[in-house]
Amino acid sequence: MCLLCGEFVPQAHWTDRHVEDRARAKGADDGGYTRERRRDRAHRASLANEVLKHYGLRVRDWGGSKYVLSDGKGNSELVGDLGSLWPAATKLAGRTLDPLDPVLGERLRAALE
Repeated sequence: MCLLCGEFVPQAHWTDRHVEDRARAKGADDGGYTRERRRDRAHRASLANEVLKHYGLRVRDWGGSKYVLSDGKGNSELVGDLGSLWPAATKLAGRTLDPLDPVLGERLRAALE
């Protein structure tokens, strides 16, 4: 399949699967499923931003199908799913992102208090 056609065939990343399963179990209509899926994607982007903020990056949902990752310098990159987010963030930040960074851990703990 060519790249263009692949963009029009929705394939749920495993991070989106639980929303689909939950919607099917509830028998949600298309509108309810779409709202729940968008809400879930926004929540995941918000959680990712808590970590990305430490590296000067930000992510937002784009149309319910992609994410836009950006830095404070005006650079941005389109990523398909959360699995693609971290390699793109490493590239955009120009350094390795360490989720076990003690400074990051302290900042996240302080935000919870």
